[in-house]
Amino acid sequence: MINIDSYAYSNNLKKIHPAEKSVFAVCTMTVCLTSPTVITPLIILTLMAGGIISKAGIPVRVFLKLMLIPLSFLLLSVLTIAFSISTNPSGFWISQTMYGFTIGIYYPDLITAIHLFLRSLGAVSCLYFLALTTPMTEIISILHKLKVPAIITELMMLVYRFIFVLMETAITIHRAQLSRSGYVSLKVSYRSLSRLFSALLGKVFVKSQELYNAMSARCYTGEIKVLTKKYPISLRNYILIAGLELPLILINLFNRV
Repeated sequence: MINIDSYAYSNNLKKIHPAEKSVFAVCTMTVCLTSPTVITPLIILTLMAGGIISKAGIPVRVFLKLMLIPLSFLLLSVLTIAFSISTNPSGFWISQTMYGFTIGIYYPDLITAIHLFLRSLGAVSCLYFLALTTPMTEIISILHKLKVPAIITELMMLVYRFIFVLMETAITIHRAQLSRSGYVSLKVSYRSLSRLFSALLGKVFVKSQELYNAMSARCYTGEIKVLTKKYPISLRNYILIAGLELPLILINLFNRV
């Protein structure tokens, strides 16, 4: 299991002010999502990969595994944009006709799909940069300073926590099933998988109750309070962020004309 939290607390950028990393990630993601060209997302993807691997010291295999997670969803999304079905075979760039229907790709649709794919990957890399270099407690503290409602930040904290609880519980159950030959055949695998989901549901309810009891024992009054460190504000880092963002914005503006 990829424990994002462990890298967030032990990376080489852990001493950088969380506001600086948040500004960099959010601004870069905004530039990426508003880009009218494929050049900007490619630059951003390379920039974030370099920041995560070279600057933060995150292993390459971890970054690649994380990028593979949204890849399948993105591929399914862009394929529905790139491919079209029509009874009129004219206008297709690449096509195949079967039983009176033509399945193919229009060139403008292909460019749109590639653009959407790269923009999505670039935006995801920005989110991974923030998640792998900044602990959730520090992100929550930034949101508190921005006057985000407490109910939203608390839900974020609980959902984030339960993602790891869910993954850890599922891996434990799966490992126990493997030790009992629970996946020796396709039929047995389906049965074991259904039992895994049913057992997982019950255990998650138990874990949630245990978490609430632990919070109540620590005087929980309806608001989750987190301790955060004080970091020095670096003007140099903000100048560096501006120096990285301005060329990307200019590329977007020049390609929009």
